[in-house]
Amino acid sequence: MTLAETDVRTGKGAGDENFPVASHLIAPKYRSAILAFYAYARTADDVADHETLTPEAKLAHLETLRGALVGEHDHAPVAVALREVLAARRLSTIHAEDLLVAFRQDAVQARYPTWEALMDYCRYSAAPVGRMVLAIHGEAETTWPASDALCAALQVINHLQDCGEDFQRLNRVYLPQDLMAREGVTEADLAAPAGSPGLRRLIAELARRTQALLAAGRPLAAQVRDPRLRLEVAVIQRLAEDLAAKLIARDPLSQRVHHSKLELTALAGSALLRAAWPGPKAGRPTTAE
Repeated sequence: MTLAETDVRTGKGAGDENFPVASHLIAPKYRSAILAFYAYARTADDVADHETLTPEAKLAHLETLRGALVGEHDHAPVAVALREVLAARRLSTIHAEDLLVAFRQDAVQARYPTWEALMDYCRYSAAPVGRMVLAIHGEAETTWPASDALCAALQVINHLQDCGEDFQRLNRVYLPQDLMAREGVTEADLAAPAGSPGLRRLIAELARRTQALLAAGRPLAAQVRDPRLRLEVAVIQRLAEDLAAKLIARDPLSQRVHHSKLELTALAGSALLRAAWPGPKAGRPTTAE
């Protein structure tokens, strides 16, 4: 099967994402590789989220992507392009292959029984993205735990922001079912024009769990050696922290829980200033004794 990417792509691009994708903070020598990975991931995501393809057709398209990625054929140009980029840099395809695990799951699974099940999904839907960016930059694998936590947080934030749309458009619910039952939340609540009290409590709790993930991911910027990637990570961390706080205070069914361009600029600016001038380290005296 040849994957006709124009038939499955939504037209959504890097500029439409919640968080920066290979922004101009990234050194030019790395941007093309990251954008090749993004194009591949975007295509796979669009396949998994396609509203008319059957699960079987989605799985077939995703298998075409995998085969082209690992060199079994050339029937998916976006995967061939990534394969060539990775080969030129002597990088493994493993993170790109791991990402397909999550998209196959999206093709056949629409509910998550527990927070732990959702975190297992994030292990494949989110962690490979951070790991690939780090690999492209030649960063150490010791950065992976913090990166995995940050990427999982970004994924959960997206799920919470889009919980109503995901249910109504894709019949997909990422909110853990056991926590929904505990709060008396039903799927009908996700189709309402405003969040019920139970849904608001549930989203706030999941946002607080996300804040814990963000705390685990906060060391990443300091662990990254590349100075420009360090700034990109700092910006993403700041944007995510703000969105998690917004999700505690706002109802994503009836209120905007996304950043305006003005908010993006202000938050990114504050993150860059904090990263460039972090101030004295904890435990170090600020004046001579």
